[in-house]
Amino acid sequence: MYIPTLEDMLAARERIEPHIHRTPIMTSQALNRLTGAELFFKCENLQKAGAFKARGAANAVFGLSDEQAERGVATHSSGNHGTCLSYAAGRRGISCTVVMPRTAPQVKKDAVRGYGGRVIECEPSTTSREAVFAEVMAETGAEFVHPYNDHRVIAGQATCSAELLEQVDDLDAVIAPIGGGGMISGTCLTLSNLAPGISIFAAEPEQADDAFRSFKAGHIIADDAPQTVADGLKVPLKDLTWHFVQRNVTDILTTAEHEIIDAMRLTWLRLKLVMEPSSAVPLAAILKNPHVFAGKRVGVIITGGNVDVDMLPWN
Repeated sequence: MYIPTLEDMLAARERIEPHIHRTPIMTSQALNRLTGAELFFKCENLQKAGAFKARGAANAVFGLSDEQAERGVATHSSGNHGTCLSYAAGRRGISCTVVMPRTAPQVKKDAVRGYGGRVIECEPSTTSREAVFAEVMAETGAEFVHPYNDHRVIAGQATCSAELLEQVDDLDAVIAPIGGGGMISGTCLTLSNLAPGISIFAAEPEQADDAFRSFKAGHIIADDAPQTVADGLKVPLKDLTWHFVQRNVTDILTTAEHEIIDAMRLTWLRLKLVMEPSSAVPLAAILKNPHVFAGKRVGVIITGGNVDVDMLPWN
C-alpha cells in the first residue's frame, strides 16, 4: 500500500491547476453568533462538476500514461466521484464508465452522462456495487480510479486544505464530512505536514456511523447498506483512508437526520449556497457540539452542491 506524501500533494496541485477552481471562502456573522465560533466555509460546492472530488479525479486522470488512458477509466460512485471522473475524462478525451446505485439522485446520474460518461446501475449496497463493477472491469479493461482508497485521489483531495491554509490564517480546527474518508485523508495529509497544530474533525450521520464506530474500536467496521439522507456518506473506510484517520483525526462527531436537514436548510438561508445533505453534516456537528468549537477559528469544508432541487429533504 503506497501512502501519498506532501510531495504527491504538491505535484497534484500543479497537475490539476488548469482543470479546477480555487474555490472561495465564505463567512456568516449569523452562523458565528449561533455557534459561538468563527466559521470559514471552503466552498467546494462551487468546484468544477460541483464537488471537491474534481480534484482527485483530475489528478488520477491526468497522471495516467497515454497507454493507460487509451483504455479509459471506470469507477463505482454514489454520484460525485462518478460525475467528477467523467468530467476529468472528458477533459482528457477518454472514456469513462460509472457504476451507480439505482437510488442515487437523478441529478447525479444526469451529470455523469452530461460529461460523456456511461452509467451502469446497481443495487444500493456494497455487495451489489462490487459485483456489478467487477463485470464492468472484465468488459472494459479500464483503469480503475477508486472513489477514495487511491493515493492519486487522496493527493488530489489534499490540495483543498492547502488552499484553505493560504486563504485563512490561524485556524484552530478543520471539519469535513466522512464516508469513505477521501477528503478527510487529504486534509490529514496536508495539515499534518504543513499545520500540525490544527485539529482535524470528521462529521458523520448517525445512521451511517461506521467510521465513528471504527474510530472508537480501533479497526475498520463496514456497514453494507446504511440509510441516510446524506447519500454521499454511505460507503465504508478502506485501508488507505483508515491509515490517515486513525493517525490524524482528533474526533469523529455524529449527527441525526433532522440535524443534517436543519443545517442544510440553514446554510441555504444564511449563506445563500446550494449544498447537498452530505455537506451539511459538519455544520450540524458544530451546532450539536458547541463546547468543542466555541471561541475557535474553524475551517468547514462544504464538499459538494449536486442536489436534486425537486427533491429537497425539507419539502
